[in-house]
Amino acid sequence: MTFRIAVGGIHTECSTSSPVLMRTEDFRVMRGADLLGADYFSFLGAADVEPLPLLHARAVPGGPVSRVAYESFKEEFLQLLKASLPLDGLYLAMHGAMNVEGMDDAEGDWISAARAVVGPDCPVAASYDLHGNVTQRIVDQLDIFAGYRTAPHIDVRETMVRAWEMLLNTLATGEKPGVAWAPIPVLLPGERTSTEDEPAKSLYLKLPEHDQVPGIWDANLMVGYVWADEPRGTACAVVTGTDASAARRAAVTIAQSYWDARADFRFGPVTGPLEAMLDIAEKTETRPVILADSGDNPTGGGVGDRADVLKALIARDWQDAVVGGITDPVAVDLCFEAGEGAVLPLKVGGGLDPASPFVDVMATVIRLDNPGLPADRQAVIGIGEVIVILAAKRRPYHAIADFTRLGIDPTRVRLLVVKSGYLSPELQPIANPNLMALTDGVINQDIEALPSKRRLQPIYPFTRDFGYTPTAYLSSRWKVS
Repeated sequence: MTFRIAVGGIHTECSTSSPVLMRTEDFRVMRGADLLGADYFSFLGAADVEPLPLLHARAVPGGPVSRVAYESFKEEFLQLLKASLPLDGLYLAMHGAMNVEGMDDAEGDWISAARAVVGPDCPVAASYDLHGNVTQRIVDQLDIFAGYRTAPHIDVRETMVRAWEMLLNTLATGEKPGVAWAPIPVLLPGERTSTEDEPAKSLYLKLPEHDQVPGIWDANLMVGYVWADEPRGTACAVVTGTDASAARRAAVTIAQSYWDARADFRFGPVTGPLEAMLDIAEKTETRPVILADSGDNPTGGGVGDRADVLKALIARDWQDAVVGGITDPVAVDLCFEAGEGAVLPLKVGGGLDPASPFVDVMATVIRLDNPGLPADRQAVIGIGEVIVILAAKRRPYHAIADFTRLGIDPTRVRLLVVKSGYLSPELQPIANPNLMALTDGVINQDIEALPSKRRLQPIYPFTRDFGYTPTAYLSSRWKVS
């Protein structure tokens, strides 16, 4: 027998403090053969499976998704889903922290709409980022759930495969799994909950032990996403299994362990105010010092156009630094108009958010990079002894190739500034040392001071003095006596 399994989803995370809406053009959209041929989905091949590609839209995290963009993607996804019927299964590759204009629980809306199309008898599996937010509405639509177990995320493919293989297993065996979850009133940033550091490291290493319990297929601890002021924001435990009682017990145990450790989470690298971090960098003789500009990290939902750190480096007359990078489409256009070698006055920063700080400088255009599309253009400029990468669109500079493409060797520079929280798996090994600056921005680390008008209270650390006893809830699809 060949199983017909549809595949699709939408994947991004959104800071509700960002004024920069995500639009259709901000997403990379895969359909049809493009989806099936992507390395991201290369695990889909199996002798007894006919994967049916729908639509998968993914964007660098940012501000809320415009309602027009979301509804456009959703409508196309649902049309493709309807055209693929009848189905034996549906796999959704999601993130879990998307915010859409005028909507709470966007993933709940997407997954509910998919369930309405496939009907009650089709098993639905989803994979999530551990920084995604979960709700009862989401759980009520799913039969299978798997979340990342690492941050930085080095198990993305492994997690997707876990969800996929559970779906194949239920189709092959006829076993009908269900999902249980336990909300945890804790909401911490990823920079304090990296699985490279304790206590998160030990908490996540215990999750596979739950998978070995009879009746448990997959156990998860979701940190949630702190920079969205919305009612669903919370950590939680999510367990897939065939034994409702065992799943509930596992969810409660995981939830209690996270609650008990809530006050123990700390930043992993040396962390402090920007000026203090630059003081340390100035005295450091090893290289490269990698300084994370944490408040403007685009992979966490930051705008990516702030020039706070650049301004501080200029004020110190810093020698031998690379800033990678600052999003400023107007400055990039001006550099291309002037050409390589030109010296021109530039306003750098504030290219997307008028409230973002900027600097007025005389810059030398060192290098121009034009991969083809205007949105992909980059310009490398020199301001004294500081090299700055300017990008026409929001993007991170978290891979070695991001720099070497532009003729920059990040291992040789004295100071490398990146808009990041915890460092990426490529940059972390070369950091000597890694410093994290508590800079301002729409995802700044002073979370207790974030707008919190819509979060359900009490929730730690916005409120600290309250009690909690975990309760596990079952998916309404899980029929138990």
